[in-house]
Amino acid sequence: MANTNHNIFREIFNGITFSEKELDVISKVFIKKHYKKGSIIFKENEDIDEMFYIYDGCLRTFHMDDSGKEHTVQFGIKDWWITDYIAYFTDTKAYMTLEVLEDATVYSLTKANKAFFYSEIPQVQSFIIRKLEGAYAAFQKRIILSLSQSAKARYLIFLDTHSDLEKKLKNYHIASYLGITTESLSRIRKELYNP
Repeated sequence: MANTNHNIFREIFNGITFSEKELDVISKVFIKKHYKKGSIIFKENEDIDEMFYIYDGCLRTFHMDDSGKEHTVQFGIKDWWITDYIAYFTDTKAYMTLEVLEDATVYSLTKANKAFFYSEIPQVQSFIIRKLEGAYAAFQKRIILSLSQSAKARYLIFLDTHSDLEKKLKNYHIASYLGITTESLSRIRKELYNP
């Protein structure tokens, strides 16, 4: 079992060479969890103490506005990290809900375990920072596109960037991610595929 976990952690932290002792530390701080499709891992206004590495499956974070409309903030698939980063990094209540869209296996890292992990294996901190920097850059790009591009252009960019996701997602998930209605999404698809 330890060898299997060790191989998984080598996969997660691809590019870093670990000693067996370091892999044992990683095995103690990362908790493997399984979630079924439709599960809610956390909801808005809850305390957040974990971020998740997605080993397999598909998840999404979304915010529900005062009128009950969902706004998808992030999708997550294999080899992505996901949580409500606002709550996780600022010790506030969750702004978002984390939903499982496809049966998932994740590895959870609590704040306390993260601090211990970084102190025991410092090279991992720079690895995770690089991942978070990439995510931050992607979020900023998405905001700029959302403010400056048409719905059709945003959909085409989504297809180009996330072609592997489209078949896994319901139309309303994609529409809420793009900031449009499902009717608008249907109209865009019709224009593209049935000119």
